[in-house]
Amino acid sequence: MGVTISQDNNISRALINGDVDHHTAYELRETIDNYIKLYTPEVLKLDFSEVQFMDSSGIGLIMGRFKLIKSLGGDLKVINVPKNLDRMIRLSGLSQLGIFESEDKASCKN
Repeated sequence: MGVTISQDNNISRALINGDVDHHTAYELRETIDNYIKLYTPEVLKLDFSEVQFMDSSGIGLIMGRFKLIKSLGGDLKVINVPKNLDRMIRLSGLSQLGIFESEDKASCKN
């Protein structure tokens, strides 16, 4: 479990690996928040393509990063959400924020 963050111009991508649950969410939040505060990207893309399981901690992870980056004048996009997580996201109401993209073709360089 972890996160790998890369940047291309002022667009950053946080590739989340493994499960997002109450055991892993704290480390993910700390890593991503520290990055946001240090680099203040214009856009941060949370990439869920390598996430197999997510509980409500994942909803909190998304919402907290959304609030943080908005407070610094940036935008959050959530990309590559696996189909098995779609229902939880719809039920949470997060899909109404307009931050979800079904697929991301652009790649970020390390």
